[in-house]
Amino acid sequence: MRDRARRVGWGWRILLIAVAIWGLSSCTPTERQARAAELANRRIRVTATTTLVADLVRQIGGDRVEVVSLMGPGVDPHLYKARESDVWKLMRADLIVYHGLHLEARMADVLAGMARWVPVVAVGEAIPREQLRYPPGEKIPDPHIWFDVRLWKQAAEPVAQALSRLDPTHAPQYQARLLAYQRALDALDAWIREEVRRIPPEQRVLVTSHDAFGYFGQAYGFEVRGLLGISTASEAGLADVQALADFLARRRIPAIFVETSVPLRYLEAVQEAVRARGWRVRVSGPLFSDALGEPGSPEDTYIGMIRYNVRTIVQALQGE
Repeated sequence: MRDRARRVGWGWRILLIAVAIWGLSSCTPTERQARAAELANRRIRVTATTTLVADLVRQIGGDRVEVVSLMGPGVDPHLYKARESDVWKLMRADLIVYHGLHLEARMADVLAGMARWVPVVAVGEAIPREQLRYPPGEKIPDPHIWFDVRLWKQAAEPVAQALSRLDPTHAPQYQARLLAYQRALDALDAWIREEVRRIPPEQRVLVTSHDAFGYFGQAYGFEVRGLLGISTASEAGLADVQALADFLARRRIPAIFVETSVPLRYLEAVQEAVRARGWRVRVSGPLFSDALGEPGSPEDTYIGMIRYNVRTIVQALQGE
């Protein structure tokens, strides 16, 4: 217990205290009924953990939701540490939506505690266990489900359900937006498959900073290698760098990809090791992995981000 307490940073201690205080003033049934009526006449305040989850809520909620994200563009959710402002973003929410599957590992206890007083939804928990990837020797699933568009389509469903429960007056609107978004995701999935055909089969090897693209490889026919594990909290050792360099030189892979949320230095070491083996590999990208692009950019939505990534991958692996 003491070890666990030491691992909890100051930000999480503040959050836990705030949750405890809030719990002393939980709503009566009459107050809950009044609140439901209130939500029918104003926008629902939703706090999301990541930019990807925030976009999912906006796609389903439309102008009925006011969404804030705890993490911004380029922020690595594996390493995210709480800020004091997160307390108020969580406490003022009508609904909290997070990814789950241990992506926000340092927030798990806080989010579970918040569920006693406000609806909390984990979109990743909608995916059946048999559809999740478990890296060899790991008991925790790979959380990066958004790189298989068909899985992200499933992840949208609990958002629509949660909004409909909170605001039943507008449930038909949420359902209609869900179906429209799922059709857009079907079109995106078909487009990816068509684009991938432009890469020769032997060149469909995706090497990235960390192992975030396993679902992408599984869904769209790529062999995937990551220097780091599924969490960027791990560190790459010399043996990891040398093994990856051997693979790249042997297979004569033309490009490897840096990610927006992972430092470039990891792949620069690999690039140098490959050069020492008589082969040159380009560091391409960056690819978006755990976060969307800056607000107002084409990559600030899930669909825009995926399209950018696919175009970048296809161009680099074609040798263009």
